[in-house]
Amino acid sequence: MIVGDFRDLFVAVASAGAALTGLLFVAMSVAPRRDPALGPRMIQQLRAAAALLSFTSSLAVALFALVPGTHVGYPSTVTGVIGVFFTAAAMRSIVSSRSTTRQKWRQMGLITLLFVIFGTELIAGIMLIVTPGDTDLLEYVGYAIVASLIVGISRAWELVGDIDTGLLASLAVLAGRPRSLHGGGETAPPGEAGADGASPQGPGRASPR
Repeated sequence: MIVGDFRDLFVAVASAGAALTGLLFVAMSVAPRRDPALGPRMIQQLRAAAALLSFTSSLAVALFALVPGTHVGYPSTVTGVIGVFFTAAAMRSIVSSRSTTRQKWRQMGLITLLFVIFGTELIAGIMLIVTPGDTDLLEYVGYAIVASLIVGISRAWELVGDIDTGLLASLAVLAGRPRSLHGGGETAPPGEAGADGASPQGPGRASPR
């Protein structure tokens, strides 16, 4: 049974996880359908699944930790195992997909973060089962579920907002060279290219100097 400051932490995480999970479903239901020409559908599905798993795993660990008499090591271990297997399956899907090499590498950051978070949950959960009451291990579980919520928010924003929130993409935007979410290259400024990439002046016309 969790008491003291850790109980307050798990209450906060449970509340945030429940709210974010509900908002994710609402956002996905009202978000416009993506044009298949913009990029592989697998990447969109991966982001949606990663966001949902990040929210629900944190929610599950926090709720079970608040149940009287429940040892937090068991839910942490279970969600850690599920998360690690999901991440491994996601990596296999990315490697075997038709995505370009650049698109595949852009997903490796997400895969690495998920492995670190769920691996921490799994290892800390197992060690808590062996040594109950270790506050240091409880802190690691707390760090993992909070980080899981943050990663879930980032993936949900990419999914709904159709933008890349990664470090390189953010630096490119600050430098005035925005990057495409799916193509990995630079996006053309408004008015410089039409839907088919042609010049707005039409074929055979030179752009004014």
